[in-house]
Amino acid sequence: MASSSIEWTDKTWNPITGCTKISDGCKHCYAEVMAKRLQGMGKPKYINGFSVTLHNDALNEPLQWSNPCMIFVCSMSDLFHSDVPFDFIDKVFGVIRNTPQHNYQILTKRAERMAEYFASRIIPGNVWIGVTVENPKAKNRIDYIRNLKASVRFISCEPLLEDLGELDLSGINWIIVGGESGVQARPMKEEWVLNIKRQADKNNIPFFFKQWGTWSVDGIKGNKKINGKLLQGKIVQNMPARFYMQKR
Repeated sequence: MASSSIEWTDKTWNPITGCTKISDGCKHCYAEVMAKRLQGMGKPKYINGFSVTLHNDALNEPLQWSNPCMIFVCSMSDLFHSDVPFDFIDKVFGVIRNTPQHNYQILTKRAERMAEYFASRIIPGNVWIGVTVENPKAKNRIDYIRNLKASVRFISCEPLLEDLGELDLSGINWIIVGGESGVQARPMKEEWVLNIKRQADKNNIPFFFKQWGTWSVDGIKGNKKINGKLLQGKIVQNMPARFYMQKR
């Protein structure tokens, strides 16, 4: 488990590494680039590069953290990838249940398989469940989580690749939006972001704007750190009320 530079979490935990592309948001996958770089550096965990690999030796990492943390599960993979057996996912959730001091964020593009898994299992109270919605074709993923009995149900519109139009946000507790980074990054338009924020505000859903990415608000390609994370001159990085209550 490692400290994370992702603003909406504290730590990352990767009992699984590697993945395969299934949608438009996967085209320039940051995790694939990172995995291949770590493989080239000779890191044992990435000996298989970006092929799906289960790491039994990493399962108990959260047990070593006594201080409460927000933990992003499988930042280098997808927990619900078809190559990950349900019995291994059971082991992951076993650790989650045994560490109630932590909160775990699980984000997937494989909403159908996730729904299949939870059809016969209870979601622990310290788990946040999310799906990636990068363009209109992916909006159907929201339907798979809106009725799940998770403490927080969220959508991540990162990288946001198109205007999402109108969204059915019933049952959703949090929305993240961000632009793509990297040499081949695709631009994100301000009006797409504001459309989502308008709907989030209308439904009293906390809205978290992560970054512009490689393309600035003015549509100029450059450094993501310089492009920053201001939205209409402000930092807008709201978290669910449950998060603030747990931090007290």
